[in-house]
Amino acid sequence: MAMRIIRFFLGQCILFFNWLTFPKPPQQSAAAQAQIVEQLKGLTLYHYRACPFCVKVRRALARLGASVAMVDAKRDTAAAEQLLAGGGRLKVPCLRIEQQGEVRWLYESDDIIAFIEAKLS
Repeated sequence: MAMRIIRFFLGQCILFFNWLTFPKPPQQSAAAQAQIVEQLKGLTLYHYRACPFCVKVRRALARLGASVAMVDAKRDTAAAEQLLAGGGRLKVPCLRIEQQGEVRWLYESDDIIAFIEAKLS
């Protein structure tokens, strides 16, 4: 019970400091934003709201002005089952990459950020 309270408190601290310091997306034209959306089509981020590594990925997305579909695997049991069935692990953050009919699952926040940065360059 004590660990649950500590995890809850830490999660709330993470969310509060993320809210205070959340990066502003870059100003882009509508055409540039449409191009980013097209480049990131087929990506879905499985995350937990208060996970520090998930926060890291969401902040990187904001800094890049990128948006991908997001699924909270903690609150959505169907999403958690998809993550476990497809990726093989119930671990977040995880990026589901669907390209040309193939599906890959990418774990690790640094790898996810590097993949998205490479897609946008």
